[in-house]
Amino acid sequence: MKVQGFVADGYDAVREVFQRLIDDGRETGAGLSVWREGREVVRLSGGWADAGRSRPWRADTLVMPYSLSKVFVALAALAAVREGALALDEPIAKYWPEYGSQGKEAITLRQVLTHRAGQPRFPETAAGLDPLDERGLRESLARAAPEYTPGTSLGEHALTYGHLVDGILRASAATTLGEMFHDVVRPALDLDAWFGVPDDSLERVADLEYADPKWPHRLHAAPWLRIPEGVLDTERTNSREWRQSVFGAANLHTTATAMAGFFAGLTSEDGPVRALLGPHLHTELLSPQVTGFDEVFGTRLTWTLGFVRDRGKIAKGGIGGSAAWWSLRHHHACAYLTRRLDDHSRAAEVAAALGDDLAVVGED
Repeated sequence: MKVQGFVADGYDAVREVFQRLIDDGRETGAGLSVWREGREVVRLSGGWADAGRSRPWRADTLVMPYSLSKVFVALAALAAVREGALALDEPIAKYWPEYGSQGKEAITLRQVLTHRAGQPRFPETAAGLDPLDERGLRESLARAAPEYTPGTSLGEHALTYGHLVDGILRASAATTLGEMFHDVVRPALDLDAWFGVPDDSLERVADLEYADPKWPHRLHAAPWLRIPEGVLDTERTNSREWRQSVFGAANLHTTATAMAGFFAGLTSEDGPVRALLGPHLHTELLSPQVTGFDEVFGTRLTWTLGFVRDRGKIAKGGIGGSAAWWSLRHHHACAYLTRRLDDHSRAAEVAAALGDDLAVVGED
């Protein structure tokens, strides 16, 4: 299948890498976008959007990129901070009293956003809950003791991130994560991205599929992803009910063009992210907050309030192979979004063609 789309002069190597991934069968459906100096210089689509191979991937195909979703959970929380509904460094229990128990009395929003709240997974008491039981999952976190003293260790809050922020927003701002994203964040950033895909966009959503049936069991993060069951089950995640729900840590649905465009304006002093958050919170969002060994990623890294950052990039990836980043060295943004759940070698090869190094972004 011939890759569709365009590349500007100087980006032929990116097209060649993407075409090779399709030709070799390592990719069965993906979108790729690169932005530089405020314009899209690469927009490529390849493979199919559905398991039956009847719908070619298009530039407007939506797909679930798993943990890349967490960026927009963080933005929703920070938008509420700017509105004065809560603060980064006050105890969550001030707003959500039920949460302030079992050693969680002093946990702050900053600790949640930087994955140091001690709740990197749902407790065993949530094992029987449906993944779409939002209330039950929130309450399980409120009742549970942290796995470690908050602030003393580090581990991406793989599935709990969105439910924690949702609980905080409900208690402090009388709103939900979904409402804050769709009413405040999404319009401000002009994003083709959805927590809860609207009816008229469901036909654009790509089906997820495993590259190998054993893929879910090979993940380093597998122990943190077992509760509740179903988040890695493609029969569940390809369902209409899942696509129209809010599972903040994982199920944003978006396009490669939207994500690369977002990252392209991420650091700009006159960009939409700064306009949404204001100068102080914009600086907080992008600044290194904590560096250490992340137990869930299985490597040493630096977290900002929502991103992974190193000397070369500000980035976020998700299990399955999707990733997006802003290159601090080359001043371009890139997003590679895929429906074929595998490792991050495909995005890494695209990054290498651009002169970037994608190490650590996708190891969750």
